[in-house]
Amino acid sequence: MARIIVAQFITLDGVVEDPDGSGGTPFGGWCFRHGPDAIAGDKFHYGPILETGVFLFGRRTWDAFAAMWPARDETDPFAHALNRADKAVVTAGEVDLARWRNTRQVATDPIGWARDAAVERDVVVIGSGSLVDAFVRAGAVDEYRLRVFPTATGAGRRLFPDGADLDLVSVEQVGPTSLVIATPSVRGR
Repeated sequence: MARIIVAQFITLDGVVEDPDGSGGTPFGGWCFRHGPDAIAGDKFHYGPILETGVFLFGRRTWDAFAAMWPARDETDPFAHALNRADKAVVTAGEVDLARWRNTRQVATDPIGWARDAAVERDVVVIGSGSLVDAFVRAGAVDEYRLRVFPTATGAGRRLFPDGADLDLVSVEQVGPTSLVIATPSVRGR
């Protein structure tokens, strides 16, 4: 059985909201204050998942990525790999899937869809706050890949508002700003 993986940018105080500042919050943009190298490339160590897995997005996150990533294809090897990867967007509304190649629509029950897909391949849920919240509440996450930024916002939506009991699998220092990748898994899964 493969895994359902949540990949998130997160602050030291557990905030995942508005990392790029597009949400207009007073604390937004915390991720990009560390420069482009902090987020460039395969910072979540997807590796072979880019070829064998499927990436699941909520509608707003997919719209933002679909507007940004296809144009980077020729100049960025990671963008090229992500653009080639299998993708799915959760939305009941109409969506122009041609905006980002290799995308399909999941109109209902994204957790059931992900569990079915994870029988054979890894499913990576990227960003998408409300979608991630639903997976967390349902206990449907096998692994968290968290890109921890040395920032504390003091406000904002947290990944684990009620706490969580996790087992730390690995930690790696990445880049000059002491950013860390932590890959914990949920206890008992």
